[in-house]
Parts: sequence; C-alpha cells; structure tokens
Amino acid sequence: MSKIEVNQISSQCGSTLTIGQSGDTVTLACGATQSGFGRTGTVDWDTTAKTASFTAVSGNGYFVNTTSGAITVTMPASPSAGDIVGIKDYAGTFATNNVTVGRNGSNFDGFTTDPVLSINQLSVFFVYVDGTQGWKATQSDSASYGALFVTATGGTETTCGDYKIHTFTAPGTFCVSCAGNAAGNNSLEYIVVAGGGAGGGLQAGGGGGSGGFRFASPSIAPLCYPAKPLAGSTLTASTSAYPITVGSGGAGVCNNTCRGGSGNNSVFSTITAAGGGGGGLGQCGSPIQVGIDGGSGGGGGGRNPPGLAVGGSGNTPPTSPPQGNDGGDAKPGPATPSNDRGGGGGGATAAGTIGGSDPGCAGPGGAGAGLPTAFGCNGVPCGSFRYYAGGGGGGKDGGSPAANPLGGVGGGGPGSAGPAKGTAGTANTGGGGGGSGTPCSAGSGNGGSGIVIIRYKYQ
Repeated sequence: MSKIEVNQISSQCGSTLTIGQSGDTVTLACGATQSGFGRTGTVDWDTTAKTASFTAVSGNGYFVNTTSGAITVTMPASPSAGDIVGIKDYAGTFATNNVTVGRNGSNFDGFTTDPVLSINQLSVFFVYVDGTQGWKATQSDSASYGALFVTATGGTETTCGDYKIHTFTAPGTFCVSCAGNAAGNNSLEYIVVAGGGAGGGLQAGGGGGSGGFRFASPSIAPLCYPAKPLAGSTLTASTSAYPITVGSGGAGVCNNTCRGGSGNNSVFSTITAAGGGGGGLGQCGSPIQVGIDGGSGGGGGGRNPPGLAVGGSGNTPPTSPPQGNDGGDAKPGPATPSNDRGGGGGGATAAGTIGGSDPGCAGPGGAGAGLPTAFGCNGVPCGSFRYYAGGGGGGKDGGSPAANPLGGVGGGGPGSAGPAKGTAGTANTGGGGGGSGTPCSAGSGNGGSGIVIIRYKYQ
C-alpha cells in the first residue's frame, strides 16, 4: 500500500477535484475529524441517557430519560446557521414528565417561548436557521413538538376537561407565566359582567338594569333560552399580570329625590363591562323618573305623566356586540286607586318590559344570558348551566294581583307589589335590583355584584 504525505491537494486545472473512483469508499481514519464539508443534517448520538437537566452541544443527539422527573435541555448559546441538536424520548415518559427546551436567548419558530416536549416516544431534530426564526424542527415524528399552553394563576381555579377556569367574585390579579402559542393554545375566553343597577325608590320605582355582559368563547355555545347572546373576540394571552376589577351593585334608595344607584364596571384587560343603570324614581312630580343609561338601562319610574317615565338606554357606552338592552317604560295607572307600574330593567339578551295594563303587574326585568358551567360558574359542577345579567322587576303601587313583578332570569330581583322592599339582584350575576312598591319606607333592591371568569385550554 502506497502512502502519500502532503499538506494540500489542488486540481491541476479547472475547479473540480475528484478523490477516488466510482464504487470506492473514502474513509476518515479513526479519531480524525473533517471540516469545511458542512453538516449532513444528522447528529452523533450520545447513547448514555440523560437523567438530569443539561446544556446541549451542536452536532449531538441525546436520549433523554424523564422517568424520575421533568428535565430542561438548554440549547447552545450564540448558535450559528446550520447548528443541529437531536432529542429522543428514552423511556416513553415525556407525556408524564415533560422536557422543556430552553431557548437560551434564541427564538423557536419565531416565538420567544421555550417549547415543551410532552409526547411519548417523541424524537425531534432542531436546526438553527437565523435570528428571526431561530431553531426549527426539520425532522420530527410529531407535528406537536412545540405546542405550548397557557399557564396562569388567580381567582378560584377549577378545571373542566382540558380547560382551566379562573373565577373572580372580587377584585384580584390574573397572572400569566406562560402565554402558550398557536400550536397549543394562546387564546383567553372570558365572561365579564358588571354590577347591576338598583331599583328606583318611592312608589312604583323602575327596575334596575343589569350589568353589562361581555362574553367570548369559540368552544362554548350559549343556551338558546331565553335568547342566545352574541359573542365577542377572544384575547391573545401575554406573559403579564392582569388586574381584575369586579364591579359592585348599585345602592337601593327610599326617598322622593333619588333614582336607584347605578352599578360599577367590571374590567379584564381591554374588556370593560359597564355598570347597569339605576331604575327611575316613582311618584308624580319628580324630575328624575327616567331610568338611567348603562350596560343595560334602568326601567322608568311609575306614577309619572305619560312620556316622561321612559326606560334608560342599554349598551352605554356602546360595544360590539351589544353588552345589554334598554329598560322598559313605566305605565301610569288611574288616579283612584293608584295602580302605577314601573318599567322593568333591561337584561343581557332582552329589553325590560313596559308596565302592564291594570289590573296587572309592573314590567318584568329583561332576560339575562345563559351559559353552560363548562365555562365555570361559582363552583357549580362542570356540566350544568347558569344565567347572568337579568334586569330587575319594576315596582307596583297597589292594585291587584299582588304578585311581585318578576326579575329577569339571570339574577334580576323582583320588584315590590306593596309594602315589601324590592328584592336585591343576586350577587355575582350582575342582576338588577327590584323597584320599590308602596309605601316608600320599604325601599328598592340593591343591584347584584358582577363577576369575571377566564377560561383557556391548558393541556
């Protein structure tokens, strides 16, 4: 066998240099390395399984054993185009104990989040492309290698299938530590309900309007009865702390100068639900018999001249889709006996009803919105349903029948048909309070407090 010892081999002419002939095998000696030929898209596999977190080296593949717990594989710092790392599930336990791939300052598929490998028997090759896309998978036995899901804390936390639900019945903070990505989930669904308005005071006060109802969920269909609320757009999660405001209900009244108090706003991120409008004041002669505008409008106060005791406007300020409906107008009765009937407060899916003809009841409150509790509802078991944002019933000044005017389904309080106080809206539904009857010493019902519920797919 001949031996040639040279430092450089150059072509005699042209730019092509051929080593060996057709059918030959060109072999590097044991222990020798090559440079300048570029990578072939493969790695050298380290057959000693990794059982603890480590930093990967470009050109190597690793069998990762997560039997004893989760492991973080940190990618090389300051990678160059063409760098490659392989990872393989050693024991088929990635779904139980995940592998987090630490990006170490570089992007993954253009995202600034660490991929989580959570599929048993997964194998994947990551190749570094550039500073924009960073590392990308070129060979993978699953398209879901980079799926990330939202991780967050705050409020009362429950789960329903693959969804996690955070319920806030009082102010708090929704803290997102991982924003997820499109391959997994990065969408936040929500119910945001403001505090309901209180019923109007004196005789035949108007019902309080419900708090504004804001809702978004592509995976939950609202109940068709009594009406199907329109859904807005979900929010894209970001790694941050979201302050949560839960609006209190408006205060009830009992005097001849005040309408019911309006509810207070509830807020989650860019979503604000407006407080419900208070009910109009009953009894002729007052200049403030008109229901107050709000998320849903308060009902008009009874015992007032026709045309003056109108319900307040809902969806104020306006949102798309609308967050509520108008309050009902009052219905003046004959002078003797006085059978005036306040209008019902507006609800999330229906307007308040005008006071009925004598002998009849005052206007019922407008209906609220019904949602399955797969969205999470104050601890109600997953699989049931619940309504929100019903308007308060108007108050009635004497006459018969003596049944209390109904509040709208969804927490609206019934109005008073006599000396009893108007009923308060149900807490954490945004229901409007019922209007007062007669005498005025009984008073009107407070509005119900609001609620904020956030839901997302977490696995």
